[in-house]
Amino acid sequence: MSDNRQSLSDLASLTANAPATAAPAAAEGEAPAAAPAAPSAPLRQQEIDAQGRAYATGRRKDAVARVWVKPGTGKITVNGRDQEIYFARPTLRLVINQPFGVTDRVGQYDVVCTVKGGGLSGQAGAVKHGIAQALSKYEPALRSAVKAEGFLTRDSRVVERKKYGRAKARRSFQFSKR
Repeated sequence: MSDNRQSLSDLASLTANAPATAAPAAAEGEAPAAAPAAPSAPLRQQEIDAQGRAYATGRRKDAVARVWVKPGTGKITVNGRDQEIYFARPTLRLVINQPFGVTDRVGQYDVVCTVKGGGLSGQAGAVKHGIAQALSKYEPALRSAVKAEGFLTRDSRVVERKKYGRAKARRSFQFSKR
């Protein structure tokens, strides 16, 4: 226990004093303390489950996507179906594959996701958000590239609610002069 206290006091003195105090600790036969790294942003920990997958939740409008990413051949499965079948429009498939294009990881990861709520456009945005989050959890070094493109930020735009006394959210009922 006294060794732990001694090493903690050494660390405290290292941070308080100049680096010249680190040399006597190394001369005494103790392991040298790690030199402080450059003030760059620290990398996050890799978050992987027991099956070797990274999990993330993506949201867009009313859609919520649960996304699992693991190394593979680039197969994307949405609600048990292939992405070409579930998202028939090519623009929606393009949206889903954007995080892989930005990080130069096209065809390197398999994606399994389940999506609920919203329409197809919102679901595609939710899957994109989830893929970007899961990629940054699997490879923390990719976080800056994905974040710079804005894929980690949840798009908070949602449909405005209908108000009473109005035909829709803002549209008034038709005016009748007589």
